[in-house]
Amino acid sequence: MSPADTLRLILLSSLWGMSFIFMRVAVPEFGPVSLILVRMGVGALLMLPLLLGRHYLRQVWENKGKLLILGLVNHVLPFSLLALATTRLEAGFTSLINATTPLFTALLGALFFATPVQGRQYLGLALAFLGVYVLTADRLDFALGGDGWFILAVLGATFCYGIATNFSKTYLTHLPVRVLAAGSCAMSALILLLPGLWLWPEAPISALGWANGLALAVFSTTVAFLLYFTLIASAGATATSTVTFLVPVSALLWGYLLLEETLSLQVLAGMAITLAGTAIATRMIRLRRPAPRCVESPGGKHLD
Repeated sequence: MSPADTLRLILLSSLWGMSFIFMRVAVPEFGPVSLILVRMGVGALLMLPLLLGRHYLRQVWENKGKLLILGLVNHVLPFSLLALATTRLEAGFTSLINATTPLFTALLGALFFATPVQGRQYLGLALAFLGVYVLTADRLDFALGGDGWFILAVLGATFCYGIATNFSKTYLTHLPVRVLAAGSCAMSALILLLPGLWLWPEAPISALGWANGLALAVFSTTVAFLLYFTLIASAGATATSTVTFLVPVSALLWGYLLLEETLSLQVLAGMAITLAGTAIATRMIRLRRPAPRCVESPGGKHLD
């Protein structure tokens, strides 16, 4: 990876890490659905110039159904679920659970999209889910006022991302990245328009709320998507996927600095286990079998 791509990767992880901070501040005023309408609506408007030209517009129109599905499962549902979760959960904690996205991508790919999973990857999957258990074990309270349902909301978001990734790989690889990014954002805004306006808060939204909502749309959506697809084109999908491991670190750091969130030993241990398991499951870390020892026999032959 070139120095320029490394800088892009660090910036991308910081922008996506900040998205959990922006949501945590803005969602109490907007509500989850209305906030994501702002996020996708402003993002779509800013990315529309990417579609100027009949060729790109025709591709959007010809693939409108698939882009609608992509917008639903990659933006509308997961973003709304994450926004709901941040009404209760800390930004860094939410980002750590969200880091399990590659696990659901691998599992759903194996189950429904004929993507093979190797034996060592199952070890990584098991280790990552153990890390999630370490993170959440003492917070899985489903009684009124508990955190359990909000933790399930984050896992629901990662499940949606897993569907979206496999769906894109199977049905949308022929489209230019600008069509995928701008087209899916526009479809997401259309889906959210009526429910977002219907659920729009009656109380006026403060300047701080608007600042965080617009920052979420401009920086953590528009700029981040452009960085993301630029990285894929320049450094490749595998190198770009390492952002999965940097986003939780960024969110934890920003949460600590800006929101005074605590970094407990349990959170750090859960993060280490989860990210290690995810790295093994996605083959960022490759476990190798020890080479067989060769023992020379008295007759000069090697015995394994």
